[in-house]
Amino acid sequence: MDEALAFCTITEIVRHIRSGELSPVELTRVFLERIDRYNGHLNAYITVTAERALAAARAAEAAIAGGQYLGPLHGIPMALKDLVDTAGIRTTAGSILFRDRVPERDAAVARRLFEAGAVLLGKTHMVEFAFGGPGINHHYGTPWNPWDPAVHRLPGGSSSGSGVAVAGRLATFAIGSDTGGSVRIPASFCGVVGLKPTFGRVSRAGIVPLDPTLDSMGPLTLSVRDAAIVHQLLAGPEPADPDTWAQPLDDASGPLEDGAHGARIGIPREFFWADVDPEVAVAVRAAAQVLAGLGAEVDEVSIPELAELTALAERGNPAAVEAYLYFRNYLDSDFEAFDPIVSKRMIQGATLPAVEYLGLKRAYRKLASRAAEVLDRLDALLTPTTPMAAPPVADVDRQDQYFEVHALCVRNTAPVNRLGLCAISVPCGFTRAALPVGMQLIGGPFREARILRLAYAYEQATEWGKRVPPCVELPPPRLQRSPL
Repeated sequence: MDEALAFCTITEIVRHIRSGELSPVELTRVFLERIDRYNGHLNAYITVTAERALAAARAAEAAIAGGQYLGPLHGIPMALKDLVDTAGIRTTAGSILFRDRVPERDAAVARRLFEAGAVLLGKTHMVEFAFGGPGINHHYGTPWNPWDPAVHRLPGGSSSGSGVAVAGRLATFAIGSDTGGSVRIPASFCGVVGLKPTFGRVSRAGIVPLDPTLDSMGPLTLSVRDAAIVHQLLAGPEPADPDTWAQPLDDASGPLEDGAHGARIGIPREFFWADVDPEVAVAVRAAAQVLAGLGAEVDEVSIPELAELTALAERGNPAAVEAYLYFRNYLDSDFEAFDPIVSKRMIQGATLPAVEYLGLKRAYRKLASRAAEVLDRLDALLTPTTPMAAPPVADVDRQDQYFEVHALCVRNTAPVNRLGLCAISVPCGFTRAALPVGMQLIGGPFREARILRLAYAYEQATEWGKRVPPCVELPPPRLQRSPL
């Protein structure tokens, strides 16, 4: 089998599957063999569904051969974050409290993927109950960032296994959830693409919640076009999720080729550049120059309202209230079973006064309205995704360091959730230690098509996304197969 298939994007693979030149069964076996070889070290998957995957691949092959091609994800092997309910397959949400939890029905995002013919390879590791930016899990182990074979570095959280699975070429794409950056942080640390849609764009039905007022489901992929393909399938109204009703429809993949010429991109002077590592700053500002060279109008902009974010964060965390509300019975009955880095933050939700909680929610709504007005005049804001590249786990997994590093991880991503915006993280360079750097493009509410177009233009003009982590091997392609 041609292992080079694991290094191809959906876009590269799809035409060969549709033509019958490439068997979904062959493709699935490639990924299952790689999972068998690398997952013991990378720890991307908590549950591997090999038999189910091969059965789904055989069904896809038969359907395509019979002229029943379902679209670009038909026969494509993928992974789901382990808080996405899957009927008959355990869904742990990264917690030993849920280690035997087997849902009876699929989450909406899982159902849409299965109906499109996607092949489930397994469920990926995550921070317990999705509550943590660094990506550490003391129950099931912390996934290994594949960019450093010698040092165990943070994968980013909370969709840690999804980022590692895609970067390690153990899935063509993976689904994550993003409440404060949980798709974009692992995308940045692991050198892949991560899209956080506007809240309400993609259904949360059947997702183990962290904060049901902020949770967003998004893809982690090897390319921007792949992210657009997956997002286009997942987006849209869902009867079981009233937050998706009456949301504007958008063709995310259609305008990708329109380029960056004439786009208005702002680099905010406030907030996003505090505490940014110099190497990260250099890479992101160089990315801004690339977009300017492609014809975009890139200028620094002053958004004084962003200064309010720091003061609001110091007043308390509304997400902790929402998390405590959902998990309080477990916290009361099984407190010692929680990962302490999670329980310590959740119980803070019990101490935030209702008046302060409501005041914070109103303050964020007002700030969101002003941010939307600013983004009506711009196509995107450009910032670092994370202020630093992935640090060693050993330097972070200490009581005196963890919460400080967590705050840095979510610093540039959480405001996007709080302000009701959409964003994408794209690889834009590497540090001297050969660790990936992520650039974040932030768009106004329901402007996913715009940020995807700009991200695609940047990606096509650079080579950063084509690099392969040293923890995995890139074999030469077989000569008898036409290049993908």
